[in-house]
Amino acid sequence: MDETSPLVSMAGISKSFPGVVALQNVDFTLRRGEIHALMGENGAGKSTLIKILTGAEHPDSGTITLEGQPVQVRSPQHSQELGISTVYQEINLCTNISVAENIMLGREPRRFGRIDWKRMNQQASAAIERLGIDIDVTRPLGAYSVAIQQMVAITRALELLAAKVLILDEPTSSLDVHETGLLFDVMRKLRSEGIGIIFITHFLDQVYQVTDRITVLRNGALVGTFETASLLRIELVAKMLGRSVNELDALAKARSAQETAPAGAPVAAARGLGLAGFLEPLDLELHAGEVLGLAGLLGSGRTEVANLLFGVAAPDTGTLTVGGRKVEQFSPGESLRRGVALCPEDRKAAGIVGDLTIRENIILALQARYGWFRFISTPKQYEIAQKYIDLLGIRTPSPDQLVKNLRGGNQQKVILARWLVTEPQLFILDEPTRGIDVGAKAEIQKLVLELAKEGMSVVFISSELDEVLRISDRIAVLRDRRKAAEYAGGVSDQTIMHTIAGDL
Repeated sequence: MDETSPLVSMAGISKSFPGVVALQNVDFTLRRGEIHALMGENGAGKSTLIKILTGAEHPDSGTITLEGQPVQVRSPQHSQELGISTVYQEINLCTNISVAENIMLGREPRRFGRIDWKRMNQQASAAIERLGIDIDVTRPLGAYSVAIQQMVAITRALELLAAKVLILDEPTSSLDVHETGLLFDVMRKLRSEGIGIIFITHFLDQVYQVTDRITVLRNGALVGTFETASLLRIELVAKMLGRSVNELDALAKARSAQETAPAGAPVAAARGLGLAGFLEPLDLELHAGEVLGLAGLLGSGRTEVANLLFGVAAPDTGTLTVGGRKVEQFSPGESLRRGVALCPEDRKAAGIVGDLTIRENIILALQARYGWFRFISTPKQYEIAQKYIDLLGIRTPSPDQLVKNLRGGNQQKVILARWLVTEPQLFILDEPTRGIDVGAKAEIQKLVLELAKEGMSVVFISSELDEVLRISDRIAVLRDRRKAAEYAGGVSDQTIMHTIAGDL
C-alpha cells in the first residue's frame, strides 16, 4: 500500500432506518498515522457511520476499502479480524481479574497445557510499556483508574487484535486533565507508529490539542473534512450547528416583554451548584414567567444542569433553592412535590412507555406525586388525558391508543402532557423538539411561550440555536462542562457561537 493512500476509505455510505435517514451519501477517509476527529451533534450520523465501519450495521449503499482493498465488514468480530478496533467510553473489560489476564485473554501462553503465568505477565508488561505505561500487571484491573483501564483496552486491541485502525469513542468523558494528557501522549505515540485513530469527542479544546483532521457530519450528511490547523473554532461550531459565520442577524423575538428585566424573588436559584467530573460550579436564577435558554454543544453540561435542577443527580458543591426554600434532598420524587418537572432528552429511553396507552403515559407523573396509595380513578384519568390531548393537539383517535403507534411529534406532546398535568412552577425541557417535524416544533415552541406568559418558569435546552434565540428571555452558554457566559434576550447568534467556541 502507498503511504499516501488512505488507510480506510468509505465512499457514498447511505443508511436508513424506518422513518429515519441516518446517513446520506457520506464519504470518510482515514490516513495511516493520523488522528482524525469525527464531529457532529446528536443525530448527525457519527454512531451509524462507526457502526457500519465496525460491522454492527450494514450500509444500504456505498463501499469500504481497507489498505486499498475493498472489504465488506460482516460483523464486529470480522472488523477486529480486519484490524479495526473500538475502545468505548464504557470499558468492556473484566475489572475483577488482573491487567495481564485482560490483555492476554484468549491468547494466554501455555506450558504443558496450563497457563504460563510468568510468561503471560512478562508479555503483558512489555505490551503496555509500549504505550509508555509502567504498572503492575498482576494487580486487578479494577484497582486502577479509568484512564489506566482505557490504556489496557488499547493495549489489548493493539496486541491481541493487531489493530491498524483504532476508534476512540468519547474516551475522555470520565477523565481529569492529567489523565486526558496521558491518553493524548499515547495517541500521539500510536500515530507515530502509523496507526490511524478516529477520535469521537464533543470537547473542542481537545480536538485542537491532538487531531490532524476533522470530519463534520450534520443531519446524516457530510459537511466536510478539514485540516485542524486551518479551521477556526468559530467555523467548526458554525459547521456543526448549520449556521453561517457571516450571518450577523439576531433572530426576531416572539415576545415584546423579553426586554424587561425579571422582577421579584426567583422561583429557583443555584449558587455554586456543581458535580465533580460532570459540571463545574455555576450560578443560575430562574424567574416566574421567564424562559431561560441553555446553549452549548452536546457534552457541554446542559443535560447535567437539568439533572441537578430536577434531582436526578445530587450536587457535591453549592446550594439550590426552590420557592425560597433550600433543597436538602435531591430526587425526582421530591422535585415533583416541590413543583419542578423535567421533560428528558431521550424520549424513548427515559420518556415514553411505548406499550402503555396515551392515558396511562399522561397520568404517570401525577400518580407518582400522589403516591400509589392515592390511586387516580379511571374516569378521572380519562378526563385528565382528554383535557391535555385537546390542549396540545395530540392527534389520536382515542386516549387508549398505544404511544408507540404515534408519530414522533405526538409522542413528544404526550411527554409534555405528563409533566404539565403536575402543574409545575419550574418546567425543564431538555431537547423537546429533537427528531420531530417542523410543524410539531412550532407548536411546542408556541406552547413554551404560552406557559411562560401564564407565569411558569421554563428552562429550555436545544441544540438548535435558532430555537434558543427565538424563545429565550435569557441565555446561559455552557462550554466544556462549565457556564461560560449569560446573555439577555436579543443577543446575536454570532456572540453565542463565539462564546461556544471559546473566543469570548
